[in-house]
Amino acid sequence: MKIVAVIPARYASTRFPGKPLSDICGKPMIWWVYNQTKKVKGLSDVYAATDDTRIKEVCEKLNINVIMTSENNSSSTERLYEVSKAIDADLYICINGDEPLIDPKVIEKIIPKNYDKNFYVGNLITEIKDPAECVDFTNIKVVTDCDSNALFMSRSPIPYPKNSITYKYYKHVGVLIYTKSALKFFAETKKGENEKIEDINELRFIENGKKIKMTKVNSKTLSVDTPKDLEKVRKIMQQKIDNGEIVL
Repeated sequence: MKIVAVIPARYASTRFPGKPLSDICGKPMIWWVYNQTKKVKGLSDVYAATDDTRIKEVCEKLNINVIMTSENNSSSTERLYEVSKAIDADLYICINGDEPLIDPKVIEKIIPKNYDKNFYVGNLITEIKDPAECVDFTNIKVVTDCDSNALFMSRSPIPYPKNSITYKYYKHVGVLIYTKSALKFFAETKKGENEKIEDINELRFIENGKKIKMTKVNSKTLSVDTPKDLEKVRKIMQQKIDNGEIVL
């Protein structure tokens, strides 16, 4: 089975321009994500996918496999589909380029033992431990059915705890996996109303009756959505370097 991991890296982010090249302890963020992904067992190849020559040049300088994609892609999923048309594989893993603390063993959990080769989509979720993350719209909350398939994904806290407060909230982790047919479906299907409202790509599958298998993991990763998040990651990374957990 051939599995290719792709790290979408866009320079023109509306909230944080140039984010993939943000410095973290002397290395750009894309370097950290790429090197963590390279440690994942079972991968055939790892690529950064970008539409910006500045990111491409940095990747080449740091020996990161990089592929140029169209600047017309409106989402990371569409960018992944473009890569799938150039690089053949059984499964494609999308790893958000803004999670430099991602654990390779966590990424490995997304790889299914058995799956529908005609159409498959999977995503990781982790329990929210910090109450503030429940109301932070940058954290996408997820509810699942009895078979661990996504029922809905929202930037609002769901479900509402009317009859019980013992519920555990879960958030989406920026690691997803697709067959090429699933990527093609996404690229050729229009946005539904909920996706337009929430601005969550995965709702395109849910709104059209497609299943997304959710796998629970214990992940302490932190998405870099703002400069404040970047400062938190820098401190954590520096601590790891000082403690000898990371050797540059």
